Amino acid sequence: MREGLFIKKNKDRWERIQNGASKDADEVAKDFTRLVDDLAYAKTFYPNGKVTPYINGLAARIYLNIYQNRKEESNRLIKFWKYDVPLTIQKHHLIILLAFVLFIIFFIVGFFSSYKDPTFVREVLSDAYVDMTERNIEEGNPFGVYMMGNSFLMWLGLMINNIVVSFMYFAKGIFFGIPTISSLIKEAMRLGAFEFMFYAKSLGTKATITILIHGILELTAIIIASSAGIVLGKSFLFPGTIKRWDSLRIGLKDGVKIVVGLMPIFIVAAFFEGFITRYYNMPLALSLLLLAASASFIIWYFIIYPVKLYRKLVNTRQNRFPKIHE
Repeated sequence: MREGLFIKKNKDRWERIQNGASKDADEVAKDFTRLVDDLAYAKTFYPNGKVTPYINGLAARIYLNIYQNRKEESNRLIKFWKYDVPLTIQKHHLIILLAFVLFIIFFIVGFFSSYKDPTFVREVLSDAYVDMTERNIEEGNPFGVYMMGNSFLMWLGLMINNIVVSFMYFAKGIFFGIPTISSLIKEAMRLGAFEFMFYAKSLGTKATITILIHGILELTAIIIASSAGIVLGKSFLFPGTIKRWDSLRIGLKDGVKIVVGLMPIFIVAAFFEGFITRYYNMPLALSLLLLAASASFIIWYFIIYPVKLYRKLVNTRQNRFPKIHE
């Protein structure tokens, strides 16, 4: 039989298998058996033909789907943070970028609003907090707020608070993402006002370094958690070519993956704030080393690695399932 005729005879079945149309276990087993027979025939009569690697790829995929699912449950957590979270992050990179830009814009708004109107700081941070900070500055301990209480209890409280806040930001996304965006904007303006409070006392650089020791991780996680809420709202507002409720289900699933994936970031950020930020008078080189390490991790895990992983996945699929032509 000519290769072209062999392809024409079986092409519909192969495409059905490639598209994953069959869910029944018996049907999958039957498909696998027939593919093995097809592969043996192709290797015998068309060893150098394009159809041979194509069939081999289909058979390999079914084999992996059958046997990889037998891995231990412990591997699921590794897979979650190694593959699921980065690929979901990559899928929504544009929304994350939008959230990041919004945060930067309203941080600047908060900073300059405080510059133009001295009462603005008290409006967004409260009189009690501003009075305490000014008192600490006068006493020569401007960041004394980070030295209050037991380090362990502080870490635990901050960790729980940030995790709860992240889920709240995500959950608010169900209302078309608007409350989530509003919360993100308010958080950015508060931080801008907070930074100006120290800038006005010639402590701007010191405040930036001190805050970012834990803030690089914490603020990044807050921005990405807000992005998860926006993903949820967008999935309902703009379902694309699929049904609105199906789109919402996908958005909910992606959002949960993102927020749950941020838990280790919140844990480490709270640890830094509870145990390390209190030593803000540490050598500058050590502070900069911590900032560089945190920034490098954020850039790698949330930007570089997801893109590389996605490209690798696309290339693997193209190599495993090449298009065939009669």
